[in-house]
Amino acid sequence: MDLSTINWLAVLVAGIVSWAIGALWYSPVLFGKIWQRETGLTEESLKNANMAKIFGTSAVLMIIMAFGLAMFFQGDPEMNWLKGNQMGFITGLFFIAPSIGINYLYQRKSFTLWAIDTAYQVLILALSGAIIGAWR
Repeated sequence: MDLSTINWLAVLVAGIVSWAIGALWYSPVLFGKIWQRETGLTEESLKNANMAKIFGTSAVLMIIMAFGLAMFFQGDPEMNWLKGNQMGFITGLFFIAPSIGINYLYQRKSFTLWAIDTAYQVLILALSGAIIGAWR
């Protein structure tokens, strides 16, 4: 594996875009209140959380996910935004969504929570794939 062919700026941008979408996705504007209800988190528990640690660590993990996609795309001369988008979508739909689903089944989490978390993951992987695929 030749890491010199990876566009690190595209990986960073894909990770930051994923984080920004998550900030909106899990906000009261979209699914924040439903997500909060489904997780059983209270306003007080959210206020007492170390948000810098949570946000910072999640940003790093999203950059790692984008890096993983970039490694998948290595050496594909036909890679473009559409193929990257499709590969990111397939990764989210057929790997991440079932994995989350398995965990949530054993943890007795709701279908609603699975749908919110899974849709977010599929979306950010598809967008990250498009960014990385386009920015070669």
